[in-house]
Amino acid sequence: MTGDEKWINYNNPKRRKMWGIARPCINIVCKTKYPWLEASSLYLASQTDGIYTPRHAALRAGIPKERPVLGVNRLCGSGFQSVVNGAQDIITGVAKISLAGGVENMSQAPFAVRGVRFGTMLGSSYAFEDTLWSGLTDSYCKLPMGMTAEKLGEQFQITRDEVDQFALKSQQKWKAANDAGHFKAEMAPVTVNIKRKEVSVEVDEHPRPQTTLEGLKKLPPVFKKDGLVTAGSASGISDGAGAIVLASEEAAKNLKPLARLAAFSFVGVEPSIMGIGPVPAIENVLKVSNLTLKDIDLIEINEAFVAQTLSCAKALKLDLEKLNVNGGATALGHPLGASGSRITAHLVHELRRRGLKRGIGAACIGGGQGIAVLIETV
Repeated sequence: MTGDEKWINYNNPKRRKMWGIARPCINIVCKTKYPWLEASSLYLASQTDGIYTPRHAALRAGIPKERPVLGVNRLCGSGFQSVVNGAQDIITGVAKISLAGGVENMSQAPFAVRGVRFGTMLGSSYAFEDTLWSGLTDSYCKLPMGMTAEKLGEQFQITRDEVDQFALKSQQKWKAANDAGHFKAEMAPVTVNIKRKEVSVEVDEHPRPQTTLEGLKKLPPVFKKDGLVTAGSASGISDGAGAIVLASEEAAKNLKPLARLAAFSFVGVEPSIMGIGPVPAIENVLKVSNLTLKDIDLIEINEAFVAQTLSCAKALKLDLEKLNVNGGATALGHPLGASGSRITAHLVHELRRRGLKRGIGAACIGGGQGIAVLIETV
């Protein structure tokens, strides 16, 4: 990986086309001293809206029309998957340089009216369907994602107090890291028009640093009576994008890479407890790398739900001091197609900032999957 990993999380209620969110990230990585426009392999992950998003984001960022772009969908793991796809192209010789990333505009997920395309009877009533809610409900196991987190939390005997404490720490860690400027190297500002004025968004808008434990304890469970998942202990609806450049040693020429993708794994798990997915994925990455968790300096597990993340941590017997050290999706949000890009970029920069060697990024995936990547600084 080169020194060009960038991320932006834009949570303004005004609607914005997905390519408009992705373009700043792609622009930044393309305007470096190395001609990344030579990339012959391009992947962009997105889920909720815009069938032309990958191609249009690339074109509007200045990528030559001759360069094809492939949209990637492994749900919550798509940002990771785009990186894996790019690496596979390099390994197999299909490409020497790959641009991989993800974008999501969850605030633009539309409402739908079914069964009216070819006409309806006079007097018919119409029901609006929230496509975002539908997308976050697994029709196979007939559970919304929040209930899968509840099931997993019950299985691992996670308590509401543990969840609230972890959610608070996620917000506090983000604030400390942001105040210290730890995110600046990986952020790409995006300019938007608000009240007829151009505003540069340079800091994630989803975090709630004013969060208190007392406030979290007052929040009602969303999915189950006396449950674990509240509005304060789950990733929110947010928009964001990220882009990462991968290159072979030959293509990198005289530039010093920041890190390398050392291993990856994607697995299938029981859909009704899809949140456990990171556990076997991380175990597989360690196995193929002949490593143990003691060899890993930092671990990032996407905080789709705090109950789910804590369950994974308990299953793996993780040292929580290594986990999501600058806050996770509880604070930052979880734009589905972009989170893997954000986590990968953040791991690279944080490992280097701390002078550490290895990090693992992982995510659970709706429908019952998991994905993990091993990053090593060089």
